Amino acid sequence: MIQLLSNNLDSMSVVSKVILKADDELRYPTSGELEGIEQFLQTGQQRIRIAEILAENEKKIVEQASKLLFKRRPDFRAPGGNASGQKEYNQCLRDYRWYLRLVTYGVLAGDKDPIEQIGLIGVKEMYNSLDVPVPGMVEAIRCLKEASVGLLTKEDADEASPYFDYMIQEMS
Repeated sequence: MIQLLSNNLDSMSVVSKVILKADDELRYPTSGELEGIEQFLQTGQQRIRIAEILAENEKKIVEQASKLLFKRRPDFRAPGGNASGQKEYNQCLRDYRWYLRLVTYGVLAGDKDPIEQIGLIGVKEMYNSLDVPVPGMVEAIRCLKEASVGLLTKEDADEASPYFDYMIQEMS
């Protein structure tokens, strides 16, 4: 059972990671690891609140972010642009929703691993194969971040922003 759990270590919570690491090394968790768990648990309500706000406002966030992107990059909606047709436009909005979900996964886990494992592995290659400009997707995520953090308190925005920034950095 422990070995099975160890194979999924990267996609687990902070608590699971500490327990499995200590077990792999046949020791008790260190005081530093326990402090990390305590901090993780203390921020649980905040992480849940952020995820709820983002999920409950998905439509508003996606709408605002897409308006922001297409205002900055009208060439995407112009004839021949990557979101010029209705189908392409809808696919763009679908991707917005997907990236917003990825951020909520990261916030809930208190870790970037779910974002990386679920959403970023191979994403550049996928967009390149579909002739979707990756810099445009990076700009789209920036717009998604702006629309999202605008709904959060400063403290919550500070907690959520690094997950958007991680996606931006990894896709750049």
